[in-house]
Amino acid sequence: MESPIETYFRTIHREISDLRDGKPYSTIPAMANVNPDNFGICLTTVDGYMYEVGDTREEFTIQSISKPFTYGLALSDLGMDAVDAKVDVEPSGDSFNEVSLAPGSGRPSNAMINAGALTATSLVRSRGGNSRFKRIVNTYSQFAGRQLGVNQEIFRSELEHGHRNRALAYLLRSFDIIEDDPNPVIEDYFRQCSVMVNCIDLSVMAATLANSGRNPLTGVEAMDLLAVERVLSVMTTCGMYDDAGSWISTVGMPAKSGVGGGTIAVLPGQVGLAVYSPPLDEHGSSVRGMATSQRLSRDMELHFVRAARAGRSAIRATYDITAAPSGIRRTDEAMDVLREHGHRAMVIELNGDLLFAGTESMVRELSGLDDDVDFVILDLRRVDEVADVSLRLLGEVRQNLAKVDRDLVLIDSEGTLAETFKDVDRAVPTFDTRTAAVEWCENELITRYGSDLVLPSEVEVSQCPALSPLTDEDVAALAQRMEDRTYDKGHVVRRVGQPFGGVYFILSGKIVTSAPGPSGERLKLTTLSAGMTFGELALGSDDRQETTVKALEDVHVKVLTAQAIRTIEKDDPRLAVELWKALTRDAYSRVDLYLRETAVRIRD
Repeated sequence: MESPIETYFRTIHREISDLRDGKPYSTIPAMANVNPDNFGICLTTVDGYMYEVGDTREEFTIQSISKPFTYGLALSDLGMDAVDAKVDVEPSGDSFNEVSLAPGSGRPSNAMINAGALTATSLVRSRGGNSRFKRIVNTYSQFAGRQLGVNQEIFRSELEHGHRNRALAYLLRSFDIIEDDPNPVIEDYFRQCSVMVNCIDLSVMAATLANSGRNPLTGVEAMDLLAVERVLSVMTTCGMYDDAGSWISTVGMPAKSGVGGGTIAVLPGQVGLAVYSPPLDEHGSSVRGMATSQRLSRDMELHFVRAARAGRSAIRATYDITAAPSGIRRTDEAMDVLREHGHRAMVIELNGDLLFAGTESMVRELSGLDDDVDFVILDLRRVDEVADVSLRLLGEVRQNLAKVDRDLVLIDSEGTLAETFKDVDRAVPTFDTRTAAVEWCENELITRYGSDLVLPSEVEVSQCPALSPLTDEDVAALAQRMEDRTYDKGHVVRRVGQPFGGVYFILSGKIVTSAPGPSGERLKLTTLSAGMTFGELALGSDDRQETTVKALEDVHVKVLTAQAIRTIEKDDPRLAVELWKALTRDAYSRVDLYLRETAVRIRD
């Protein structure tokens, strides 16, 4: 099934491709001939899943997007106090190449403007046999999850035409912000700006920042958490230069742009976004990068105010209904159908907040289900907040399921999604409990895959599966000793604690069994219908009834009373043994079913 998130990315890529504003960066001649139509979008989640569309494999130079990563390396090397003494953390309100040095001290306003970035580069030291630049590019490579390299042509062009950056470096040297010869710093800075990346690399680098410095693809810790906190803080207030205020109000994520056409945005704990499109606006940021980020933030509710909680997976558990059957007693034929086809009904338990990241994990799970799944049960009982984007995506998921003839089934006692599905073309079955939802799916599977098998509404006592091991003569002998009884809907047939009252064979109607829960509430255990039995399990509990049995509708039963059983044991021991063998076989299968259902309830 197609993911609605992938569909969405294709849609916005197609629509934003029509933007023709801006021009590629031309101050560096080697960068001037880039194709202005290049446009790629890539989003990587903190668990390493990636959505991509467009020119995501097209390589370009990282340029100023390098600044946060070099700044973080300097912080990890020297600590915050030493770095803060050389470069401040205040927004400059100026463009990326303005001087913005503090009067007297010459300290740059922040590490995102060129003066601060040159300072951060100077603070990185050679170590462990690796030069300063080798350590810088290795850090970028750890963030990207692959070895990155330098475009030598662009590096030489930067060296030849980067006069303003060269002047800034010498000015910083005059204030002893750069403490040694500025020329090696200038060269390393130009090299770091000339590192080649693609949109996928930048998305993984952003996701690594979102994942507290650990690469979600490789598991490598590229930066310690304290450095990541500072880097993201400065990116929030300074990463978009003199457009930072507009960015944080409309997009609401720490970000960094580069004149090579790249843009990254980080939603901590959730996703890393990268956009590549060379035409730039007057602030030096990609026009399509800005438009894409604003659109995603609005449509997917990625602004930090809306997406404040960590984006852990919303999926608590996934299993098919054979792991948590309804508990309804069924004929052997019906059970055979459910054993063979139960995997076609999947339960997905959700929990926490359904914001974008949590919903994304759910949509990904649904989109990746096996082709033979017919029913998807979404258990929403532990869901707290549901964002508007999640409601929209769930609606699209239901449409996509319907297109491939799958049914969405909800466990939604609070009516969380009632409005979302009130006007759909095909009703969405909704239940208060998992047992009820699973029971509905079981009945549908039996009807669909049971050929001529139907769920009987009325049977003769000889058709009860519990007596199937017996001969016709033995069944007839037992039937002669049974009492005929009826119970009206709502009547309590047996209560907890009553002595063994015999074995009840249901000829028509339904009953429900329940037991006291840990807090005194009633817990529904099983639903029994025509052909099924109850009462015999009391023999394994000191002859005391362990459950309350209530008629769900008018019920007709045959009862082999406790007195009748004692008479059979006295007068016909062989028949008594055959009876107990049959009931033991039936009880074993029931206990096995009960234990599997109880295991799921305990997990709940």
